[in-house]
Amino acid sequence: MRIEHTKRWIETVVIGLNLCPFAKHPYQKGKILYQEIDSNEDEKVLGAIAEAMLYLAKADASELETTVLLAPQLTDFEEYLDFLDVANVIVEELELEGIIQIASFHPDYQFAETDATDVENFTNCAPYPMFHFLREDSVENALLAFPEAKNVPEKNIETMKKLGHKGINELLESIK
Repeated sequence: MRIEHTKRWIETVVIGLNLCPFAKHPYQKGKILYQEIDSNEDEKVLGAIAEAMLYLAKADASELETTVLLAPQLTDFEEYLDFLDVANVIVEELELEGIIQIASFHPDYQFAETDATDVENFTNCAPYPMFHFLREDSVENALLAFPEAKNVPEKNIETMKKLGHKGINELLESIK
């Protein structure tokens, strides 16, 4: 259920609003692995994060481009950020720097220096807490193919401002 909901979110919000110009290709080609952590134990959550990173790093890039790892138990945003910090340490410990990077999404996402209700936070809001593991070489190739990608964060904020809270909430309701 959560994975199907996440797929609808990616299709409707991420791709539909063009929040990530690189997402459409792997989504349409079925090159995204979706997984869900089914434990509340910290060590098992961290183990699942490490396993997902290693699996992506070892997988054939022509078959698997990226991984979306749902962590529905990390409902508290501050706790999620703590796990994100540890996940970035795991990248270093597994010697995956320059190979894997993490994009973060959470239903209560809030950028530093913003209020919780600011629409710009919706650029990283997702139906569930998740870690999105990306291949760094894929990101670099995408940036070469889409030089305007450096403007994506600003464009996404403008998109969210145009939609406003009402439009965003209607869109999110449409994918439940």
